[in-house]
Amino acid sequence: MSQKVREVFEQGQGIFRMMPNFVPRCFSKPGHRLRLHPDDYFALGMKRGAMKERWFSSTIVANNGPYAAEDEGLSYIALNQDGSEKVALRDAIQELGAEIIGQELMDTYGGWPMYSKFFDNNVPLFHHLHLDNEAAARVGRLGKPEAYYFPPQLNNHLGEFPATYFGFDPDVKKEEVRACLECFEDRDNRITELSRAYRIELGTGWYTPAGVVHAPGSVLTYEPQWNSDVNSVYENVTADEVNSITSLNENCPDDKKDDIDYIMSLMDWDANVDPHYRKKYFRPPVETDAPEGAIEKWVVYANPWVGAKELTVLPGQTVTIKDAAAYGCITVQGHGTFGPHDCEAAIMLRYGQMSADEFFVSEKAAKEGVVISNHSKVEPLVILKHFAPNNKEIPQKSPLWED
Repeated sequence: MSQKVREVFEQGQGIFRMMPNFVPRCFSKPGHRLRLHPDDYFALGMKRGAMKERWFSSTIVANNGPYAAEDEGLSYIALNQDGSEKVALRDAIQELGAEIIGQELMDTYGGWPMYSKFFDNNVPLFHHLHLDNEAAARVGRLGKPEAYYFPPQLNNHLGEFPATYFGFDPDVKKEEVRACLECFEDRDNRITELSRAYRIELGTGWYTPAGVVHAPGSVLTYEPQWNSDVNSVYENVTADEVNSITSLNENCPDDKKDDIDYIMSLMDWDANVDPHYRKKYFRPPVETDAPEGAIEKWVVYANPWVGAKELTVLPGQTVTIKDAAAYGCITVQGHGTFGPHDCEAAIMLRYGQMSADEFFVSEKAAKEGVVISNHSKVEPLVILKHFAPNNKEIPQKSPLWED
């Protein structure tokens, strides 16, 4: 297989064609915006829940319980046209290493350290947090900082609650939050009464540090994040769906599962009650110096973990786009070519079907530049690209920050 991977890598000029990677979740209701055939939202059976996510550039498995396949969540490289031959991106990186992702990432992390996803829920998600590295290490996991971007191309409807809760009102006391957690198994704890919600603005995003309690709204969201799938759910009833006590304490050490003080300690309290939360963590797009015929914006930036761009190639244009590091990408509108590959946004995929919308670009190919052509005379070609922290061009300041 290693020889085949190298052949495909070289034939693709350092760019891999990736296979669609849909992931079911047992909670919430699907938003039906993943461009998956309506008959396939329960492709893995009712006990697995509906398809609510599509993962990109993933080298980790989903934390999806005992019914999940051993490789659920892993991204696969297509080794032939229809994807009947494939290899996990994780395995290809272990085989070719720095030839794909560069020496810095191999030396620092031993592999590709982030992934991205679309999550697609028709109702708001539960109020929850992701553990930081220290807390996650106690249960053998990694912390999970993450970022959001709301792509207009995939949000033909905004679901039932297009607003996201972040943290708590600055005047909220720890005792009030603790009281909500103490009644988790007794009654609706209504913890979002203590929070603050921001209406979602398409074409913008947020950075969400580990330790911040948040409840994403009902908009399909592009979410670059660290290599982890770990959380603690602080809300016990969400859109009339009950969340079990396990969702609150499953990522606590065995001797801390009933310890409210410990569960409270998972929060970054200062970040949760920051009176300037929007100023610090809201991310309006930042335009780059793209070549003529293209528009490029940073949409995830100003954090130490991940970055992302939205690239638009105008109708009929061909451009060469250079980047400072390896990246994964997903096409959300239009058609044309991406390097030597055909490229087109998916309209309606069957579960298990190959597509022509997703790629992984090696560091060398990214630095030399990918030639991208838009073959439409009227429609833009739009591609979202996600990066690990070794891309030194990721802006480290928001335009909302004061000098």
